[in-house]
Amino acid sequence: MPLGEDGNGWKKKTSDIKEHYDFKEVLGTGAFSEVVLAEEKRTQRLVAIKCIPKKALEGKENNIENEIAVLHRIKHANIVSLEDIFESTSHLYLVMQLVSGGELFDRIVEKGFYTERDASQLIHQILDAVKYLHDMGIVHRDLKPENLLYYSMEEDSKIMISDFGLSKIEGAGSVMSTACGTPGYVAPEVLAQKPYSKAVDCWSIGVISYILLCGYPPFYDENDAKLFEQILKAEYEFDSPYWDDISDSAKDFICHLMEKDPLKRYTCEQALQHPWICGDTALDKNIHESVSAQIKKNFAKSKWKQAFNATAVVRHMRKLQLGTSLEGPSQITPTSPCHGHLLPEEEEEEEEDDDLGNGEEESCKFTVNEKAFALNRFLTHG
Repeated sequence: MPLGEDGNGWKKKTSDIKEHYDFKEVLGTGAFSEVVLAEEKRTQRLVAIKCIPKKALEGKENNIENEIAVLHRIKHANIVSLEDIFESTSHLYLVMQLVSGGELFDRIVEKGFYTERDASQLIHQILDAVKYLHDMGIVHRDLKPENLLYYSMEEDSKIMISDFGLSKIEGAGSVMSTACGTPGYVAPEVLAQKPYSKAVDCWSIGVISYILLCGYPPFYDENDAKLFEQILKAEYEFDSPYWDDISDSAKDFICHLMEKDPLKRYTCEQALQHPWICGDTALDKNIHESVSAQIKKNFAKSKWKQAFNATAVVRHMRKLQLGTSLEGPSQITPTSPCHGHLLPEEEEEEEEDDDLGNGEEESCKFTVNEKAFALNRFLTHG
């Protein structure tokens, strides 16, 4: 069904979006969308607007409608919100909450002090948000550190989940089987091309928890076939010396989430009741030096192609002297799975020259097509 003909009352018709918003600068571009930093004329509030030409959506209407349907239902403190939707004769405009605090790994590296308890508090927020999604029948399907952003630059800022491009709303009796997600974070049942459920998100949270405590991924190999084999067998270890100072409780928590059998795997509700999350077993020992060194080694910025030029947000906020005063009724960020980093001023010029053409749809193509080809080759030929 063509966009604009489905009778959805939550789309506001407009002849010109700029009657409502002042466009400031482009934050990033995707395969068929552009994200713009904008200011709402009525409130002077900064937002990010995802501008999608309808012409580019021919044959892809269902994809964007799925993302909108997911986002429109979500209202949670730790999830980037869709605040408004405008539609013109030529474009669809998604007005999203602006999130300005940068990516998860960047903030950990910048810290001088980081403990298990800090990681536990982060995972608690993620679990709470994903439980909310699961209770609504929504499966994210692409949880990974790059999709976890800090709300503001404040030291005690909350963490936010973004990117719902691969999310799925479970219908009555529906079974998910589409191979999607990001290699390294996807559950074994997805790679095995078996029907799967909400449990895939819990596996991903286990992988994220693992990385937060050591700075490197539980599964890694330059060879896709070997990587897939590790994941399919759920083969991971708590290597010495990186895990020597990590509590047994943390390891137990991870093992319950990174359980190969999805029926035995912890749900978000069960994970929230684990003593490492709700009790006092998370240690207060500083593990920053080891974790940050591994993060810098294994998750270098040069490896992350970004579609969202976050330096533009920082630069514009400096001009307006807004600092971190974004706490208000609503702010916003795009739903692209590729968000940029908040870089020091001296790095901005170089980063701005980087390729901004790797948007969310291109990311999904890489994930689903190239990696699925490698997976199929592995499953077929061993």
